[in-house]
Amino acid sequence: MVKIGVLALQGAVREHVNCLAAPETEIVVVKKVEQLADLDGLVLPGGESTTMRRLIDRYGFFEPLKQFAEANKPIFGTCAGLILMAEEIVGYPEGHLAVMKMKVQRNAFGRQRESFETDLHVTGVGEDIRAVFIRAPLIVEVGTDVEVLSKYGDEIVAARQGNFLACSFHPELTDDHRFHQFFVKMVKETKQSLNK
Repeated sequence: MVKIGVLALQGAVREHVNCLAAPETEIVVVKKVEQLADLDGLVLPGGESTTMRRLIDRYGFFEPLKQFAEANKPIFGTCAGLILMAEEIVGYPEGHLAVMKMKVQRNAFGRQRESFETDLHVTGVGEDIRAVFIRAPLIVEVGTDVEVLSKYGDEIVAARQGNFLACSFHPELTDDHRFHQFFVKMVKETKQSLNK
């Protein structure tokens, strides 16, 4: 049995919970810092990254989230969650949680009315993964130990660094749960390797 949390400060929390449902998996809606202690993995949902950072600070989540990452527990960030995970943000002096060696650009795909959907190949996850882009960020650069999982044209839109997974789009807003199930598998494999 693994426990996966969805940080419930902002964003499509219920949709993430639905996508994560799997055998031997308990999903926790995380509203309090103390809930992080029991988790094997965590999803940082989309929303607005500046607002999310304010809420993270207000409710005392910043250091506990850093410690969660330093314990090498799997984290999956979508859209704003990806921005929170990046070491560098174009036009900003520093990153937020800064757990992944990548540089990102906020709102790189334009405004809300320029939102779109497309199908992508995502390495390890599958073909024709439905991707919903809403004011989406873009991964501009990645470090040498970051694996690019998907591109939209020439643009990087999904990446993995060890136990950290991130994408520019919103897989939770579709009926295709494969990306989330890929993360569930990561969490299960990590827990098994720690228990050996």
